[in-house]
Amino acid sequence: MPTRSWPSSPLAAAGRAFDLLVQHPTHVVFDGRDVAGLPDEVLPLGRLRTLLLDAQTGPEVRDAVWRALVVRARRDGPAWVVAAVGIALPGLRRMAGLLAFGWHGDTHDLDAELLVGFVERLTSIDLEPPRVVGRLIGAGVRAARRARDAEADAYMVRANAVDPIAPVQPWDHPDLVLVRAVAAGVIDVDEARLIAATRLEDVTLAETAARMGIAASTASLWRQKAERRLLEAIRDGDLFMPLRRKARRLPVEQRSEPGATPRRDVSAARR
Repeated sequence: MPTRSWPSSPLAAAGRAFDLLVQHPTHVVFDGRDVAGLPDEVLPLGRLRTLLLDAQTGPEVRDAVWRALVVRARRDGPAWVVAAVGIALPGLRRMAGLLAFGWHGDTHDLDAELLVGFVERLTSIDLEPPRVVGRLIGAGVRAARRARDAEADAYMVRANAVDPIAPVQPWDHPDLVLVRAVAAGVIDVDEARLIAATRLEDVTLAETAARMGIAASTASLWRQKAERRLLEAIRDGDLFMPLRRKARRLPVEQRSEPGATPRRDVSAARR
């Protein structure tokens, strides 16, 4: 699959990353034998998502699965972060639609904040109370609402501005970059885990090497080579998917000089 054809929509790109992650053969699977109420077998993540959406699956089963998914996302690196996002994607898309209702700004920004809020909450959510996935999605919704309110306030402040507005610098979540790099064959799973642990989670190289059963010097060499390939892929644009787009330009009549004749805003296209 071409690496330059990532969807511009953050949620669509998250779905693409999940699809690549679960393609056969994959090591990212869920052991249903660990959760009472699931089939007594190892489950592909696509099937697991279908089971969790089934009305016959009880809330206790869903919470047990999501507790396990959060633990894996915290412990086993970016592949399981993307797995969690992909399994929650139906709920995230539903909330994205509600957030976009009546909004005339760039909905990609809202989707991005929704995703980032969800991913960041994975690291700190209390697993004891029920409704684990609901609370994760709720954290994403709150992040998106804050961004929407801030953009609305900024729009009002800029309404009488004459000078051009500087665009927002595009960015991406590092876990999603790493999993796309694995899917594209730029780095392998072990290299992604090594980079994530030592660069994103403040785990020392010696500790990570010990966990992987290799010498620290070997881990250092692996990381150096993997990061070189990763950097080249990012520079070439192979892994980039903008989670934030340029700031929305104001309609022409709201950017006009005082006394100038207003022009009609004919741009009403939205997704």
